[in-house]
Amino acid sequence: MPTKYMRKYLILGVALICGIFAATLVQAQSLTSSIQTQTKINSDAKRSQQKIDNLADQTQNLLSEFRQVVNETNGLKVYNAQLEKVVNDQRRARASINEQMDGLESTERGVTPLMIDMVDMFGKIVESDVPFRIESRRERVSRLKEMLDRADITISEKYRRIMENYQAELEYGRTTATYTGQLEDGTVVDFLRIGRTVLFYQSSDLKRTGWYNKQTRSFEDLGGNYAMEIKEGLAIANNEKAPALVVLPVTAPETSR
Repeated sequence: MPTKYMRKYLILGVALICGIFAATLVQAQSLTSSIQTQTKINSDAKRSQQKIDNLADQTQNLLSEFRQVVNETNGLKVYNAQLEKVVNDQRRARASINEQMDGLESTERGVTPLMIDMVDMFGKIVESDVPFRIESRRERVSRLKEMLDRADITISEKYRRIMENYQAELEYGRTTATYTGQLEDGTVVDFLRIGRTVLFYQSSDLKRTGWYNKQTRSFEDLGGNYAMEIKEGLAIANNEKAPALVVLPVTAPETSR
């Protein structure tokens, strides 16, 4: 009897243990499934959050771009308004210039003959004057005549250059200067110009000393006369000696009859 009951209880105990183990196994499987489900939920939630963050960043970028476009549009409106004012001002200036050009044509018709006469007179002054630096002065006359025929130089610029040359000629009458040149026979001499009044010359060996005679319109030797005076005058003009009184011959002034 006891053995029979003990077997029965043993079977019941084993069955109970198996039941408990099966239940535990089921619970474990259920827990694992729950953990996997939660992990998937968390992973999906993370991906969803990333998408939300990306959308938020894109939205913020689009908003920034929109604001920039709005600012640029407002700036362009201000710029276009200012540009329109500039264009209108340029149109008025162009209209004024056209009016001035119409008046300039008539001015040119009056000024051009005057400038031609001034250049012709300038050439006559050079040819009738004491012939100091005569070649360079004749070259200036030639350049002025050539300038008058050039279309790329404005009327005002032509007039300015003519007046500059006249001013340079006037300055010769207020200054004293020396320069080296040649006589008609090729002799190299030092010239002494005193204003526009008189022009002396002297060779470096002092063998030739002379002047330009306005009455005969030719260079004439003075022999030994005034050789030392002219030498001293050359030294003073070259700042080699202190200014001093030098007695030099001059042409007697012409008197009208």
